[in-house]
Amino acid sequence: MSELITNLTLRIWRQGGPDDIGRFEEHYVEEISAEASFLELLDILNERLIAEGKDAIAFDHDCREGICGTCSLMIDGQAHGPQLGTATCQLHMRTFHSGQVIVVEPWRARAFPIIRDLIVDRGPLDRIVEVGGFITAPTGGAPDANLIPIPQPVAEAAMDAAECIGCGACVAACPNGAANLFTGAKVTHLNLLPQGQAERYARAEAMVEKMEEYFGSCTNHGECEAACPKSISIDVIALMNADYLKSKFKNRKALSRT
Repeated sequence: MSELITNLTLRIWRQGGPDDIGRFEEHYVEEISAEASFLELLDILNERLIAEGKDAIAFDHDCREGICGTCSLMIDGQAHGPQLGTATCQLHMRTFHSGQVIVVEPWRARAFPIIRDLIVDRGPLDRIVEVGGFITAPTGGAPDANLIPIPQPVAEAAMDAAECIGCGACVAACPNGAANLFTGAKVTHLNLLPQGQAERYARAEAMVEKMEEYFGSCTNHGECEAACPKSISIDVIALMNADYLKSKFKNRKALSRT
């Protein structure tokens, strides 16, 4: 029989809309399985609220397998909660103890305005990807897997960066509200591969400058790496900065020849 966590107190942020004044609301959970996920805890609480004729707590969720990046909660002041390398949907109640008070908030960043309760608008991350998070490739049949040889260290580094699920935890955890880890991961996983070389410097310039329209500057606190559910290294920020610096020379030369 699964162990039960009892007498939990949840202090949850409630806000009816972007222009409303938010507040914390306390809810009590008498018992929950230690094997339940944190999102299942919110599901159970919402079922109770609906049964009582009250508004359910709005929160983002989709795959619940740590892949989609939709879940986005500050739990006791930590993005995705106290367990490192874990998305909220993968956080289980065994991490907590009976009688604990748990504070649940939405991401806190100027670039992520609150839509309702625990849901924020993470559209600025999409706009960074729109300006350069792609490669120009000819259409047609899939090329042979061995057509373009890629050294194993390069392939592994690119795949490590590509693990970014775009949840925004790095922004929420950063004291400056910076998105450098997210942008660095998106730039790096394409810029390392042969297929991404044609637009490498145009991509770096476009994505970094779009990022700067919405987010703060990186000052190497390292909170982003600690909060990232995929444990992406801040090395990607250094790689992005190097390519951005080179882009200011290479793109200028390209323009001078036109």
